[in-house]
Amino acid sequence: MSSELLTDQLELTIGRLAKVAGVNVETVRYYQRIGLIDEPIAPYSGYRKYSSKVVETIKFIKRAQRLGFSLQEIADLLKMGDGHCHDVRLRAEKKRTKIAEQIRDLQALRDTLDKLISSCNAGDNEQLCPIVETLLERDI
Repeated sequence: MSSELLTDQLELTIGRLAKVAGVNVETVRYYQRIGLIDEPIAPYSGYRKYSSKVVETIKFIKRAQRLGFSLQEIADLLKMGDGHCHDVRLRAEKKRTKIAEQIRDLQALRDTLDKLISSCNAGDNEQLCPIVETLLERDI
């Protein structure tokens, strides 16, 4: 759906909102429960209607999640809004540092697994599997 058409549709039902934003209805409800998006006031009759601005917010949330931001961090970013580029940049730098640490940790885990697999492939211990022994924290 083009963004031009979306801005023309100022009011969307929760099902339509979810479809346009590329999430399921339960995701919309969850975002409402945790305060990432506001729940519209229920009319006396009919369905709650969401503005197209909510679609933009949900898409922002999903893009931020893909960049590794937690929902709490995303809530903070949404509260900051535009005009706080310095603060947002600092948070992005902090997130990048954390991701770099996670990558180093994962590489170390991979190296450990490679060593265990090599030990297992060497077949030195027919009775004891080096991988199982390491997981059991026994010295082999």
